[in-house]
Amino acid sequence: MVIPDDRVREFVSTAYALDEKLGLLIDVITGARPSQAVRLRVEDLHGHPVRPKLMMPKSGKGGGRNRAQKKAERYSVPVTPQLAQRLKEAAGGRADDAPLLLQSDGSPWPKHPGQHCHRQIDKIVTAIGLDPAVVTMYALRHSSIVRMLLANVPIRLIASLHNTGVAMIERNYSRYITEHSDDISRKALLQHEPPSGDNIVALAS
Repeated sequence: MVIPDDRVREFVSTAYALDEKLGLLIDVITGARPSQAVRLRVEDLHGHPVRPKLMMPKSGKGGGRNRAQKKAERYSVPVTPQLAQRLKEAAGGRADDAPLLLQSDGSPWPKHPGQHCHRQIDKIVTAIGLDPAVVTMYALRHSSIVRMLLANVPIRLIASLHNTGVAMIERNYSRYITEHSDDISRKALLQHEPPSGDNIVALAS
C-alpha cells in the first residue's frame, strides 16, 4: 500500500499526538523497516547541523549463514535537521551504545514494534481516514520508495537507502512508475507540431 505525501505527514503528526515516543519511531521508519530502526544506538545519530544522518543497521535479509554479520553492518541514511534535533533530545545524554529509540515507559522497543503496537497504529490509520486492514507501518516504507522513484532518484541509490536490491524494486514498484509518472515521461515526447496555443516564432535567416 502506497499513500500520498500529505497522508504520510498526517500519519507521523497523528502518531506524535498520540504518543511522543511512538511518533519518533514512526518518523524514523518512513523509509526503514521497523525492525531496523529499533536497533539504532545513540552513536548512530550523526547530528551535522545541515546534513544530519543516521547509521541505520542492516536487516540481514538474504544473509544466509552471514545473517548476524550483516545485521551488525550500518549504512548512511539522511534525515532532516528537525528529526535529528528530536532524536538528539530523545538521546538525553545516554551512553553511545544505548538504544536511540525508547518507548514511553523508558524500555527498549521489541524486535517487531509493528506487532507490539498494532492497536495504536490502527487508531492512527483510522484517524487519518484510511483502512487499518490495508495500511500498516510498512506503508511508510513503500511510500518512501515510490516517492524517490517519482523524484527521479537513481534506482541504485534508492535500493541502498532502503537496504534492498534493485531487482526487488523493479519487480515490486515498477507499476507505480507507469501509473504516476505521466508528467515526467510526457516531457520526453517528440512533438511533430507545437502544442496547442503555443506561439510560433520564426527564426531569422
